[in-house]
Amino acid sequence: MTTRQRPLTEQNKALIRRFTEEHDKRKTLPDEMCAPGYTLHFQGNPPMDLKSTKQLVEMMYAAIPDAKHTIEDVIAEGDKVVVRLTIRGTHKGDLMGIAPTGKQVTMSGIDILRISGGKVAEDWFAFDQMGLMQQIGAVP
Repeated sequence: MTTRQRPLTEQNKALIRRFTEEHDKRKTLPDEMCAPGYTLHFQGNPPMDLKSTKQLVEMMYAAIPDAKHTIEDVIAEGDKVVVRLTIRGTHKGDLMGIAPTGKQVTMSGIDILRISGGKVAEDWFAFDQMGLMQQIGAVP
């Protein structure tokens, strides 16, 4: 079955798997996979455009340069893809004012992505921020 013959939900799942792989390789978002007007909804922050999102992502990779996403589950329906993922890495750089600890960290998260025209148009991402802070000793 060719890409065109696969159901749209399967194409969208493949897009998100590729998006995640490229994200880890480049340590930033792959521009060509983001739709015009891309928006990130990240817990505790106002909606972010692509430029702001890239700054956030690059800050996270500076703090955890070996961060690697592992997709645990992918569910797709219509124009949305839901991903349950685990991020693992080493806290080697400043993280929101917290000096590097050298500690291994593991974070779980849920990502809901809306696809438009074969590109990521909107992203709602939440991960266990408190767990991360506990792992690096920032909170008890």
